[in-house]
Amino acid sequence: MRTRHILLLGGLIGFSAGMLTAASEPRLETVQHIDLNRYAGRWYEIARYPNRFEKKCARDVTAEYSTKQNGDLRVVNSCTAPDGRMVRSEGTAKVVDASTNAKLKVAFFWPFYGKYWVLDFGENYEYAVVGEPGRDYLWILSRTPEMPDAVYGKILNRLPARGYDPEKLVRTPQSGAAKH
Repeated sequence: MRTRHILLLGGLIGFSAGMLTAASEPRLETVQHIDLNRYAGRWYEIARYPNRFEKKCARDVTAEYSTKQNGDLRVVNSCTAPDGRMVRSEGTAKVVDASTNAKLKVAFFWPFYGKYWVLDFGENYEYAVVGEPGRDYLWILSRTPEMPDAVYGKILNRLPARGYDPEKLVRTPQSGAAKH
């Protein structure tokens, strides 16, 4: 009986700590609306939070989005591995919030989906900032392999208000080979 009370108390303390941590983060806002047809196309990864599923990527990281008949998006991620070979994975993105199209869920290995929220983008869809509510993942994407320093700086300046640490970002090397 005592063990059960200790486990229950430990669970309550853990839950409370998690709630306090979540409460300290600002609510993550997405952009007001994304036109998925304009969002479709090739994006070059400019910077990202380090993550386990891109460990095979040394440079030239791209994501290509295309609309499907059913309204979902086909996603093809590719990069150059350290040994020079191309690594490619294909997945599907589904809109979660149809009022904005800015909240999606993406799966590369069904049935496992990850949250993909568009947090910021250029007026002409020339860049996008993608994250998720846990703030564990973050990507800065551009329509071109290089992003002007002034634009990158402005994006970095807006990240802390969203609960992201710009210091965690790593720049993605581009060799020019990503210009498919």
